[in-house]
Amino acid sequence: MEFFPLVDEDGVVTGKATRSECHSGTFWLHPVVHLHVFNSQGELYLQKRSETKDIQPGKWDTSVGGHVDYGEETLNALTREVYEELGIKDFEPVFMFRYVFTSKQEKELVNSFYTIYDGVLTPDPVEISEGRFWSISEIRANLGKDVFTPNFENELAMLADKGFLPVER
Repeated sequence: MEFFPLVDEDGVVTGKATRSECHSGTFWLHPVVHLHVFNSQGELYLQKRSETKDIQPGKWDTSVGGHVDYGEETLNALTREVYEELGIKDFEPVFMFRYVFTSKQEKELVNSFYTIYDGVLTPDPVEISEGRFWSISEIRANLGKDVFTPNFENELAMLADKGFLPVER
């Protein structure tokens, strides 16, 4: 059985719960990691979520996103998720910010990072139906059209507000 830590808004562990408990409308705050993978041309890699995912199937989403397991450190979870989802072993994560995101069925403490990476990406076919680099203007042209997950659109706005989006060339 998979357990997630329950945390306060500062990330301090206050308990644990199963994945199904956290995703069933309890709105128990649990930590996740996001990595935005930019290439050196300033494009952002997005993954299209598999149709088998229990949340937001078939939508384009953050480069990497995953849960922190109970007893796992945030950076270890990030390293594990990046390898599982994209096959990347060697990257330099830069912490950007942490925020609480509430969807229709769960509440997450999102730890958001970015990296610049021009190496080979090997998406996990179970988790990701497809993936590719998008220009920032192409992403902006598709906002609000039910192409992306609501969480990605929300986080993209924060990236822009905090100056983390590259200037387009």
